[in-house]
Amino acid sequence: MSTPFTDEMTVRRHQMVRDQIANRGVRDFRVLEVMRRIPRHEFVAEPYRSQAYGDRPLPIGGGQTISQPYMVAVMTEALSVGRGDRVLDVGSGSGYQTAVLASLAELVVAVEQDPSLVKDAHATLQRVGITNVLMRAGDGSVGAPEHQPFDAILVAAGAPSIPKPLLAQLKDGGRLVVPVGSLSSQRLVIIRRNGDRYVERSGCGCVFVPLVGQHGWEDFGSKMT
Repeated sequence: MSTPFTDEMTVRRHQMVRDQIANRGVRDFRVLEVMRRIPRHEFVAEPYRSQAYGDRPLPIGGGQTISQPYMVAVMTEALSVGRGDRVLDVGSGSGYQTAVLASLAELVVAVEQDPSLVKDAHATLQRVGITNVLMRAGDGSVGAPEHQPFDAILVAAGAPSIPKPLLAQLKDGGRLVVPVGSLSSQRLVIIRRNGDRYVERSGCGCVFVPLVGQHGWEDFGSKMT
């Protein structure tokens, strides 16, 4: 039986949490502990595995990235996920953010537009022993109405405005965190639903890949040609 610090990746993962996350102000001990345990390198393509615990996003194919570890921690902390919560993860990509959320919640519904990423993420989640996730390919900007309501919703893609279907799918008391802004720069928006009211606060600046879909950058393809 190996000890927690016997392999290089584990050592680097603990250093990542200490130096990039805890030392930069993330205080939720549950988030820190989960990110010490989940092997981020398993969610990174082989050519980039040596960089898996660096303070940067990395390509995962299809023009998408695995989010910077610090941003994963900040967004997860903002959601205040509880053990009995149902969570919607929009733009699940390679499944790393999904794994973090699933380790804190009862159930995660993960929506990703790229079917090949859905297939790969599902296999990786199974390999690392995370089974409380429902994965589907589709337009994450419309949410997952068949599984609503949600205690928390995380959007790991930049939106031009807050997608209204996601607001509607929050439980009373539910939380939503979404990057909102232009294609090149966004700011996190954290929202809590109080009955029919939605209370917003502004978070840090960030840069995410675009949220493509009916309530995102629907004409993103034409903007890039």
